[in-house]
Amino acid sequence: MPFLFPRVYPILDSSFIPTTRRVSFLRRLGKSLAAAGVTLLEYRNKTGARRELLEDAAVLRSAMSVCQVKLILDDRVDLIEQIGFDGVHVDDGDLSPTEARRLLGPDRIVGTFGGSLALVPDILQAPADYFSIGPVFATRTKRTSTPPISIEGVTRLRLEAGPEPVLVAVGGITLATASAVLDAGATVLAVAGGIFRQADPVAEFRKWMDLLG
Repeated sequence: MPFLFPRVYPILDSSFIPTTRRVSFLRRLGKSLAAAGVTLLEYRNKTGARRELLEDAAVLRSAMSVCQVKLILDDRVDLIEQIGFDGVHVDDGDLSPTEARRLLGPDRIVGTFGGSLALVPDILQAPADYFSIGPVFATRTKRTSTPPISIEGVTRLRLEAGPEPVLVAVGGITLATASAVLDAGATVLAVAGGIFRQADPVAEFRKWMDLLG
């Protein structure tokens, strides 16, 4: 049965994780997010050593039941089997979605970058479950030289993609802009700073759930 993507999922960037009491922080956060209704979460760590990725991933996996929460790892296809995550997100410069699918098989989730000003040529033929688009707005969480595409860009990419592909809008989305981005044609919102820069990320996620369902 295909995975039913939620309307919003958090991206936990390593920059939001404290260096002190890291394990207890991640364990508490993971359990609380699962209790709040998170069904998909991406862990992204562009700067940490392999050991840090493995340790963080182990804590998140133990805190978030495999029966309830799908965990996505950014970039590192080579670690998915070892850490027991449910899928991977690959961007430009990572392995291709075709190679990721070959390595992970048919049952894990593979996501990839779909486009910004326009869709990446032939990207919809890639064996991916979702295609990220954006940045929709300016973002401080992920370094990118790509200019924001705005609400109009989301509409344009949906028209180009057609009705079926899962388009995940990312980049600078806030609670105030969330509904407009979905109305413009995004299937899912992937949110990093809009949730994890808040004083209480779990309470903030609940606000998103209350708004978007």
